[in-house]
Formats: sequence, structure tokens, C-alpha cells
Amino acid sequence: MTVVEEFRIAVAAAAAELAGPELLPERLARACARVLPVDGAGICLFFAEDRRLPLGASDPAASTAERLQFTAGSGPCLSAHAEGRPQVADEVTIRSRWPAFYDGLVTRTPIRGIISLPLGDELRDIGALDLYTVPPNDVTALSLADALDISAEVTSTFRAHGQATRRHSDTPVWLDAPSAERRSIVWQAMGFLNSGLDVSSSDALAILRAHAYGYGEDLDQLARRVVDGEIPLERLALDHDSAS
Repeated sequence: MTVVEEFRIAVAAAAAELAGPELLPERLARACARVLPVDGAGICLFFAEDRRLPLGASDPAASTAERLQFTAGSGPCLSAHAEGRPQVADEVTIRSRWPAFYDGLVTRTPIRGIISLPLGDELRDIGALDLYTVPPNDVTALSLADALDISAEVTSTFRAHGQATRRHSDTPVWLDAPSAERRSIVWQAMGFLNSGLDVSSSDALAILRAHAYGYGEDLDQLARRVVDGEIPLERLALDHDSAS
């Protein structure tokens, strides 16, 4: 049996627990982690400059790693998207290339290796698959050819489900993934800063990132606190001014 055939069986099996069409990305992530010699997986889209939308993760550690890359604004997935080619990064590489991301990764997860692959076809330039390893497993255990075959199957599955299940807005139902809904809180928080502090969207995101990194939070958690009024905009403004 090929790795792609194993993947299809794993996706079908995951549907028993994750039945909704909006949970397709999580089913795919779990199947990736099951059939490949990795410890976790995550899938995301880049729908605008510097706006990374998580679709699904296989487990809490993979989900945390995704949020940490977004908080730091750097990491293998962002580089795979920017460069349009796979990134295979062991712990030494992560520490040297993306130090801000590395600090959070080793503090908050057991993950020490990441393989990031751009998705293809209609998701080219906007989609990526992250594969995570935990010691004693490492990135050298994974065949890049197998990983690329699985990433192609992920794209093919998204395409098939997107054609079969469309909402009234003509967008795939799997874009309603719970993790994507949670990330939308960040865009709301940026809007608060846009109007309340009279800053651009890029500056608003930079302020939120700096505050999240400085206080050891991830950006999604911080955004919820901003939207809920737990962190006054004046405090963010003061932190921004003091750092300038």
C-alpha cells in the first residue's frame, strides 16, 4: 500500500470523530501525522500579506507552534510561503534562522524539527503544510518525496471538497474551520488599534506582536484580551512609544 493510499484511509477514519465539513483541515492534519514519520502537522493559508490563517492542526502542540510562528512573524512556514520552496529545519536551523520563534517553541512545546511545504495547484502561493518532529524523532526520518506526495493529496482533497460543498458566498465550507474563526479575533483587534490609535494595519499588527512577545503570550490570546477590553489601548500605545 502506498503512503497516499494509507493517507486516504486515515482521512476516512478521522471523519468518524471529526464529521463536519468545516473540520476537514483537522482531519487532514491528523492523517498527515498518522501516516508520515512525524509527531504533528498543521495546515494554513496566507490570504493577504502577513495574514496567516490556520485551518487545522493534529494536536495541541502543533496548534501552539502555528500560533508561535504567527506571533513571531517568522518561522519555517512563513519562509516556505515567501520563498515558494520546502523548508527542512532541525533545531539548530530553527535557532539560527528564526530565533524569536525558537525561543517560544522550546519554551512551550516539545517540537524541535519542522518541515514546511507550500501547497500546489489552486492553493499555490497561499497554502502550506507544516510537519513537526519531537525528539528522538527528527526531520531526517522523513522522506521528502513522501511528504510532497501527501501535500499534493492534501491539495487534491481540498479541491474535491471545495467543489462539492460551497456556501452561499461561493467559498469552501472548510474555511469555517474553528482555528480560522479564532484567528479572526486578531483582525478585530487590529481594527481596534486602527481606529483607537490611528495607526495603519501593519503598525497595528506590529504593536500587537511586540506586546505578545514581550509578555510571553501568543497573538491570538492577546487579541482576545484586547477585544474583550482587558488590555486598554492606552497601554498598548505606551508600550509602543516606549519601545520606539
